[in-house]
Amino acid sequence: MANLNKVLLMGNLTRDPELRYTPNGTPVCEFGLAVNRTYNTRDGEKREEVCFVNVTMWGRRGVVISEYFTKGRQIFIEGRLRYDTWETPDGRRSKLCVVAENFEFIGPRGDSQAGDSPRRAEGKAPRAQEKPEEAPDEGLDVADDEIPF
Repeated sequence: MANLNKVLLMGNLTRDPELRYTPNGTPVCEFGLAVNRTYNTRDGEKREEVCFVNVTMWGRRGVVISEYFTKGRQIFIEGRLRYDTWETPDGRRSKLCVVAENFEFIGPRGDSQAGDSPRRAEGKAPRAQEKPEEAPDEGLDVADDEIPF
């Protein structure tokens, strides 16, 4: 029998991402995600429920999330479920979380995402090349709001 462990989530960060490094130098980023669901009851009443999910992103992608995302920003996550268990003095504890393997920027770019990230404004060094070189005009008639990034 085949197995599949795949998660696709789109929501808003519930807190600023926390970037740490393992003892061997591997970056790991952790953040919370709120995923909303709106539905109508049998009586026609509109209700909303929120699912809060802990997400972990490893490697360079985790560094990018920590640089460009802040609390409230929308994100699309693709990953897998992980079940963690541990012992405490009160007994065995467990939680289900998501290990992200890929992500996409979602929603409008704010002023802070246009060129500088809010994290860089807090003292991180900028990248070597801040602005991409201008591409030559190839005769394409594309409006700014048609560009997906």
